[in-house]
Amino acid sequence: MDMKKRISLELRNRTPLEVTELVVDNCRSTDGEVEGLTDDFKALEFLSMVNVGLSSLAKLPTLSKLRKLELSDNSISGGLEALSEKCPNLTYLNLSGNKIQDLSTVEALHSLKNLKSLDLFNCDITSLEEYRESVFELLPQISYLDGFDQEDSEAPDSEEGGEAEDHGEEEEEEEEEEGAAAGPTEVFDDDDDDEEEDDEEDEDGGVEEVGLSYLMKEEIEDEEDDDDYVEEEEEEEEVDDDDEEGVQGEKRKRDPEDEGDDDDEDD
Repeated sequence: MDMKKRISLELRNRTPLEVTELVVDNCRSTDGEVEGLTDDFKALEFLSMVNVGLSSLAKLPTLSKLRKLELSDNSISGGLEALSEKCPNLTYLNLSGNKIQDLSTVEALHSLKNLKSLDLFNCDITSLEEYRESVFELLPQISYLDGFDQEDSEAPDSEEGGEAEDHGEEEEEEEEEEGAAAGPTEVFDDDDDDEEEDDEEDEDGGVEEVGLSYLMKEEIEDEEDDDDYVEEEEEEEEVDDDDEEGVQGEKRKRDPEDEGDDDDEDD
């Protein structure tokens, strides 16, 4: 697919003024020049043209808001001064896998005052003696070359993330905004639940304890009643025994008299 057609498809019913990110990797440039990209893309901040057969940047339109540019795996060997003129606010530039051989070619990027990260990996220039020291000297504004700073510390992801990481950050921000719009999420405190369960257990335990105490009290009262009943029966039996003894005593006392009376009658 040629570059013009690919850019037309990537618009997706948008106008060039609405496009902030554009990826046309692996399409083909018919003459090695930028095609289908015009000055109407004024809002463009990220542009990726990886492996499209570019050999020149002369037809690159003015993109004053462009911050990140991916041009790896092309056939660019010079003409980098076009970037300083047309993309003055670049902060990240990837030229790895191109045909850049000389330090003088890289020196043309000196005017990109906001450039922080430059990638020349797999270019012939990397085989030069003291390549890294020379590039950092020519371009004092850059912090990272081929992903590492002058102390060989690796660049943070934010410096080399490109469009994918920016897009991921935007998605995270959108999710956070949606969450904020939906309102605060109710948080349940497990401690409160545990306390409620403990309270319920205490209440149940209290009921069981009261019930048990009540039953024991009833049993004790029943036993006391039984003891009282037994004592009453024993007292009644003692009274009956006394009555019987009294009656027998009276009979024994009356027997002699009765005998006397019987003798008188016999007389």
